[in-house]
Amino acid sequence: MGSTWGNTIKISVFGESHGAGIGVVIDGFPPGIGYDEAFVLREMERRAPGRNKQSTQRKEADLPVIQSGIYGGKTTGTPICALISNTNQRSGDYAALAAQPRPGHADYTGMVRYQSCNDPRGGGHFSGRLTAPLVFAGAICKLWLHTQGVTVGSHIQSIAQIQDMPFDEVCIDPAQLEALRQADYPVNNPRALDAMLAAIEDAHMAQDSVGGVIECAAIGLPAGIGSPMLDTVEGRLSSLLFSVPAVKGVEFGAGFAFAALRGSHANDCFYLDGDMVKTETNNNGGVNGGITNGMPLLFRVCIKPTPSISSVQHTLNIETGKVEPLSIHGRHDPCIVTRAAPVVEAACAIALADLLREAKGYA
Repeated sequence: MGSTWGNTIKISVFGESHGAGIGVVIDGFPPGIGYDEAFVLREMERRAPGRNKQSTQRKEADLPVIQSGIYGGKTTGTPICALISNTNQRSGDYAALAAQPRPGHADYTGMVRYQSCNDPRGGGHFSGRLTAPLVFAGAICKLWLHTQGVTVGSHIQSIAQIQDMPFDEVCIDPAQLEALRQADYPVNNPRALDAMLAAIEDAHMAQDSVGGVIECAAIGLPAGIGSPMLDTVEGRLSSLLFSVPAVKGVEFGAGFAFAALRGSHANDCFYLDGDMVKTETNNNGGVNGGITNGMPLLFRVCIKPTPSISSVQHTLNIETGKVEPLSIHGRHDPCIVTRAAPVVEAACAIALADLLREAKGYA
């Protein structure tokens, strides 16, 4: 399994959706960092299922039980291991799916890759359930990033066709990111939220689902983090962001909008603000040549619609060799996006902690 990531801070995610539990090991984390349990549990709560009607009704406490690496309220510098129990499985919901790989899922590719030895219940190791240990690791990394003056935050940029107010690309306030972290639905415009929730409910009533976009920012990053060519900031972040199930696109700064711009509008011109070098615009999302330039790191992640939908689909039955109707039962989110913000932030925090530790000479 390709479930280990990182250079200086390495994470290993383990477990299956309907196994006894899931968890993560974090290696290379610095010693002496205070373990803020309330902060970590709030991060876990933001992602947890069953918190609202837009979420799957599988209810899990998602309480991480620390096995090692934290003592006396501080990190020890040895591997941090956390276990999260699975307490609300309904594996019978998936029994009929063995012969019919679900459209949009990893049932077929996982079966081929692991010669039918993988655990298919609830998606097994491919399930979005595995984002819970990722959020724990991200929360731990946020604690260290905070000591370095770096803050990571996000909001729901869009759901279906409904757009939230984007971040100010050149000036993002830490207080704004904290307010979004505390919100049940992290949006900048409450009126947009009302329309988003209506779009989710419409899809739910139609036995369907919708996707959306998360916009994420990191502020306080110094210039000079990252490397050119084959080890860029964008590449490192993307490699972890694409590990999140349902992520199908990542863009930095203006992203694909660059294709419609002229260079005179696309370029970010430098100027001196006191003794700090800044740019007038931030179309490049805080990165030039794969290296941070000191402006806010800004990117967006596309989350596809939940592939498990209640309406009947037609797909291959591997046993009969025929395309047959498929009805998917179980508890699924009509929209994953409402729970995705802390997951995207976690991936960002882990990647930045790894990059920053490397820049400080811990490689």
